[in-house]
Amino acid sequence: MHRKIQLRKKYFNLRKKKYYEVEKFFFLPLLKLIRLKFKNKFIRIALYYPSNFELNALKILEFNSILAQDILLPVTDKNNLMNFYPWKKNDLLFVNEFGILEPEKTHAKIPDVILVPVLAYDKDKYRLGYGKGFYDRYLNKYLKHYRNIMTIGVAFSFQKHNKLPIDKNDVRLNFIISEKGIF
Repeated sequence: MHRKIQLRKKYFNLRKKKYYEVEKFFFLPLLKLIRLKFKNKFIRIALYYPSNFELNALKILEFNSILAQDILLPVTDKNNLMNFYPWKKNDLLFVNEFGILEPEKTHAKIPDVILVPVLAYDKDKYRLGYGKGFYDRYLNKYLKHYRNIMTIGVAFSFQKHNKLPIDKNDVRLNFIISEKGIF
């Protein structure tokens, strides 16, 4: 656990130091992957509202094909659980206890694709988050029943760590996207 705390601090500072704004074209490989898997089906895509120098996943909304989908954002509750709720670009957002913007709680939906924020990731597609376990708890709960949820970590290539310490609750992502493409 102490090792994860050190890594969080290291990669948070590195991301803060090296952060830059990406263009929408960063997400082109992801669009191709989604098209390949889901063809032209209407899908639910869960994004996150970037904060703390997270890579701006909202840039994907500059593609009309994504805007035509059901966009979801995470909302956390007092029990440290997270669910995804519908949101449209420019809809009102509320600030949660962590200072993160969230949509209104309406009817939670289960996404087909989840873009996951990353502090660090490794060659095995494990991620290091902030330590609260929101995404890991959500994925551990829903991937048992909805095995087709595509999970994609969003990061800069400099956030790659050779081998992250993992425990039984950590979830391996399907893909990681960085400025170097998808792996």
